Amino acid sequence: MSSAARRRLPRPAPSAAIGRIPIVEVGPVFEGGRWPARAVPRESVPVTATVFREGHDRVGATAVLVGPEGKVHSSRAMWPVGQGLDRWEGRVVPDAEGEWSFRVEAWADPIGTWLHEAEIKIPAGIDEDLVLATGARLFAKASSQVGVPSEARRILAAAAAALVEGKAKATDRLEAAVSTKVRDVLQDHPLREHLSTSATYPLRVVRERALVGAWYEVFPRSLGAEFHPKTGWRTGTLRTALKHLDRIAEMGFDVLYLTPIHPIGTTFRKGRNNALEAIATDPGSPYAIGSAAGGHDAIEPSLGTFDDFDALVARAQELGMEVALDLALQCSPNHPWVTEHPEWFTTRLDGTIAYAENPPKKYQDIYPLNFDNDPEGIYCEILRVLKVWMAHGVRIFRVDNPHTKPLPFWERLLNELRESDPDVLLLAEAFTRPPMMHTLALIGFHQSYNYFAWRNTKEEVEEYLADLAGPWGSVMRPALWPTTHDILTPFMQWGGQAAFVIRALLAATGAPTWGIYSGYELVENVARPGSEEQIDNEKYEFKPRDFTLETGVFMTELLGQLNSIRAAHPALRRLRNITIHPTSDAATVCFSRRVEEWESPDGKADCVIVLLSLDPQHAREGVAWLNLDALGIAPPAEPGKPALTAHDELSGTTFEWGTEVFFSLDPAGIPGHIVSVAPLG
Repeated sequence: MSSAARRRLPRPAPSAAIGRIPIVEVGPVFEGGRWPARAVPRESVPVTATVFREGHDRVGATAVLVGPEGKVHSSRAMWPVGQGLDRWEGRVVPDAEGEWSFRVEAWADPIGTWLHEAEIKIPAGIDEDLVLATGARLFAKASSQVGVPSEARRILAAAAAALVEGKAKATDRLEAAVSTKVRDVLQDHPLREHLSTSATYPLRVVRERALVGAWYEVFPRSLGAEFHPKTGWRTGTLRTALKHLDRIAEMGFDVLYLTPIHPIGTTFRKGRNNALEAIATDPGSPYAIGSAAGGHDAIEPSLGTFDDFDALVARAQELGMEVALDLALQCSPNHPWVTEHPEWFTTRLDGTIAYAENPPKKYQDIYPLNFDNDPEGIYCEILRVLKVWMAHGVRIFRVDNPHTKPLPFWERLLNELRESDPDVLLLAEAFTRPPMMHTLALIGFHQSYNYFAWRNTKEEVEEYLADLAGPWGSVMRPALWPTTHDILTPFMQWGGQAAFVIRALLAATGAPTWGIYSGYELVENVARPGSEEQIDNEKYEFKPRDFTLETGVFMTELLGQLNSIRAAHPALRRLRNITIHPTSDAATVCFSRRVEEWESPDGKADCVIVLLSLDPQHAREGVAWLNLDALGIAPPAEPGKPALTAHDELSGTTFEWGTEVFFSLDPAGIPGHIVSVAPLG
């Protein structure tokens, strides 16, 4: 290749020179900072980096948080993690929404290096005066640094003087100089040499609901629907749905999720259980959007009007709930877009518009959009539709199958909404391959459905909870749903009421956001043969329910109790604070969540242990081994003695637990404990 040709090749931009104290592998960073990590106000964000230097001298590191205005808000010490890996971790806690950033600073730690040497030489009587004099000089230098408060200066100066006090023994002088008080001062005001700085990386902080919420899904037409032998079905409406809001709010749910409420097409309308032919009283699938009455910006006439919708939203807000609306970007053959913009769809060689298929399944009642023919026109129209609903109080959208639409479309839309309406949140309903799910989160989706419903064994649950709270937890915020209107896993089909109890406990404590589909209270667990979907699927028919049945009353009380426990415990409203504790039983999991005061959404320290059987059919017994350090509990004075008070929030019972906890869990009752932790005495 000629030299001229080589000059024409694209070259990467030169990177910054490596620091005197190298800082590499900083996290949470995605694609070099192309997309920001995420947080909500007062959420503790783990910052990690690899920090090292030549030779054996000690180093230190700090996680620095920079506010949206460009000023440093905090500088917190990092600590080594692992052994011999030079990995460091620290925490930053933004306190408001906005575009924040963070970086890592590292430095040579001469006092740490000196202390390591002194603790070897002084007890051995080697170079005592020289070692102590060297330390005194370093302490004096640390006390004279700019920004050190007067009390800290006094403590460091006293430590320097103690080191050269000639009357005391060398070991006593060293002990006085490295007391807990001195170490605490050096933690906050270290002596830093050869200061090096990483690149600065983005951290987007959005409102609390992006991380924390309890969702309740409904088909509005079923709430208030009635069947009359002579006249057939009478649909529920937005007004009859409004009458159910008090019941939902009393259970502690704070997001009311409405499946599509738009006009439903008639061409190829599906009947009950997805039958190809519908009868006159079949309401059709609300996901077949569009009729002569309008499209995505309209309301199905049988449900009511925008005045009715506004009344529902207003009542939900009075009860402390937000309304989330399904955004399903697909059309029935009767949608106005089909005639007004045929170029927005795929036309086959025979001149017909291609309907949705997932061979061998066919969805003749739905036309997918083709984003390649007129991407600008489609984009502008969908943004307009969103703003129609935003103007009527909707600030959360559950996006149906976002993985079947182009990522550039979503990234542009999310960026525009972030600029104009940063409080608007989008939940990605994308049950697909991990790279697509991850990238949807990276480009801006605030929450994500996930594989939780299919993780049932002890090994699967422990691995998955740890994974949700791991590095991807900095951008992919999970929503845990035991079932949906489309998902009824085998575990839920054969496990009976105990399975519904177990999965509710796990979902409510396994992540800050969880949700249930209406009917969960009644343990609706009969599947359509050969599928992971309920028989008589509500997508295709009316489904009024009697929640006063015995099962409904029991489950309603349990769901309300779970949401009450979540509200009372800030540790359960954070994601990346989980510790898995081992158990002896093959079907029992134990994990804890803990927050300190400075990282708590309520400003109070909190720790909760969840001990849960995953077996809906058999009683389980065994031992759980608690990591007291992870719980913030000091070990007992004597081995085998109690170390903490454990108050079971479900039963009201209080226990005294040590490092070994013996348990017996029966699916006939509540097969688990949600325990608030306090030091013994």
